[in-house]
Formats: sequence, structure tokens, C-alpha cells
Amino acid sequence: MASADGLIDLDGSVLEGGGQILRIGAAITALLQKPLRVQQIRAGRSNPGLRPQHLAGLELVTEICRGKLEGGYPKSLCIMLVPNKIRGGHYLADTQTAGSICLLMQISLPVMLFADQEVEIVYRGGTDADYAPSIDHFTMIFQSVAKHFGIEFDCKVRTRGYYPRGGGEVVLRTRPIRFLKPVNLTDPGTVVRITGRAFVAGVLPIKIAHTMAHVATEVIRAVYPKVAIEIQAVKEQNAIGNGTGIIIMAETSTRCRLAGSALGKKGVPAEKVGEEAADMLLNNLEHQGCVDEYLQDQLIIFMALAKGHSTLKCGALSLHTETAIHVAKTLTNAKFEVKEVAGISGSFTIECDGIGLENRSAR
Repeated sequence: MASADGLIDLDGSVLEGGGQILRIGAAITALLQKPLRVQQIRAGRSNPGLRPQHLAGLELVTEICRGKLEGGYPKSLCIMLVPNKIRGGHYLADTQTAGSICLLMQISLPVMLFADQEVEIVYRGGTDADYAPSIDHFTMIFQSVAKHFGIEFDCKVRTRGYYPRGGGEVVLRTRPIRFLKPVNLTDPGTVVRITGRAFVAGVLPIKIAHTMAHVATEVIRAVYPKVAIEIQAVKEQNAIGNGTGIIIMAETSTRCRLAGSALGKKGVPAEKVGEEAADMLLNNLEHQGCVDEYLQDQLIIFMALAKGHSTLKCGALSLHTETAIHVAKTLTNAKFEVKEVAGISGSFTIECDGIGLENRSAR
């Protein structure tokens, strides 16, 4: 809700009530050049207020748009961001924890695209973290789908970092975009190929990766016996700390990409991790959508900013997606409509009339 002086107020405790509100809110306010206040930040959580990774993201966006940030300190329940002109250049974002690098990318990528020149950001933190997309999901899934919006970027993983040490480092480079294209992702096609990578890092033996890959392959083959499946077992060479996990990607005849993934944890057998990732992929494919559960909410901001009408077919809306729509509607006035797909249980379409934001500084 906007006040008489143009300040937009958001309640940071509604719906998902976490970092999603901050990420989308800060990105859009920087793009639209409207001041934003977020109150009751993560008020319903056991550890309310800003966490280090949230603060790192807000500080990064503030630096890119030459803005001013008030209330930017750990555990703060209220922030105000007053943006200025978005500038290209070189930046560093460091969570100083194992906080997710991919969540830092989520808050900064939309802003980077509308800068006046190329932007390069070095991110430091965790490349594979709980409750967040992994760097592999970003490069294997998001980067491919982003091209439908006309988004191109370079991403280089220098070092992988895991909980609790972090220490991962990723470099993202973008060039200015004039405007975002609308998307029509409604035809999932048929699965033509399944690939993936099961990894270990640090002192963990490669046998764990082979076990995850084998079990995942067997689970998927029982449902897709005629589809080629190739999941590589990998020992990460450039990594900080010990970590293990698996990501599996299904590619379809219409160029859709969906994934399932899981991270290993102490005391959890490798077989269980492989099975969990395979089950997630199969669940994502079952709803006959074009995107998986991790990608769903990430596309909402781009749909809201795009120049035209977008339609996205997906599974049941996650709370993160509902939150993303709420924030995008509040800040941009983009029109969203969610419809259930007749005859397919758990399948929905998200339609959006984007605002057609233009980057007049793009060269």
C-alpha cells in the first residue's frame, strides 16, 4: 500500500513471512524507483528479524541502485529502502556464513538486468543450502528457462561451499536488457532425457555419490523405462568443507526443464538421499507442468515486469509463489490470475499482464 508521499508499505509477516518478501520487494522498489518500507520482518519466525543473508542481499541492492537503507542490521524488524539510479560495475556480496548464494542472486539479478551497463557480482556463501535452490539448479534449470524472457547471463562457479562453513564463490555477469519478453510456458511435452549429478566434497568418499546416482536411476526407471537416464557421480575439486547431494533434471520435447534434488545429511543413508531426489522429480513431472517447485516462484517477478501477457503452467502453487504474486501485485499493479487446469489434479496456470518495464539506459 502506497502512502501520500509515495512510500510503499509491506507487512513482512504475511503469507510465507520470510526472506521472499524482502527479495522481491527490494528488487522491484529499486527497479521502479519507489521507496519501500517493510515492517514486521519475519515476525512469525522463531528467530525474527533480518538474518545475515537477508542483510547481505539488501545491502547489495542498495549499493547497485545507489540508494539508502535504514534499519539494515541483524535482527531488525523494519527496514526502509530509498532507491536511486541503477548503476553497472563490479560488486561483492558476502553473507559471511553458509547463507544461500542463489537467494542473493534472486534479489539482485532483476536489478542487474536494468543497469546502464554490464554488471559483475562476486557472491560468497553457500552454494548448496537447505530451503533454497542449489547453484546447480540455477545453472541447469533457471538459466535455461530465463532465456524465454530474453535474459542472458554468464555464471561461473569458482568454489563450492557447504554448511556450516560456507566459503563458496560464484561470479555472475549480466548485460543490460531493454525489456523482458512475455512467456508462454504451457506445453510440457514429453520427457526425452534425464540427466543429473550426484556429488561429494571434502573427506566424503565418492562411493556415496555412486550410491545416490544408482538408487535415483532405479526409482526413475521404474516410471520412465524407455527414457535415457544418465546421472554422473562427481568428486568436487574446488570446495570448502564437506558436502554431498544430488540433482536430477528432466528435459522435455518442448524444451522444458524440471528437477528434483536433495542434500545429504549426517545420519541419512545415501540411498535415502537418492530416492528423495528421484521422488521430487517424479512429483514435479506428475502435475504435467512446465516448471518445477523451486522455479515456480522465481519467475513471478519477471512475469510482472515483462512487456505483454505471460502464461505459466505449473503444479500446485507453493506458499513462496503465493507470496511472490502478492508482493509483485502490490508493488507493480501487474494483473495476475491463477486457474486450475481442468482434468489434471494439482495442475494450475498462472497468467499475468506485465507492466512492460523499459530500460532506457540500455546501450
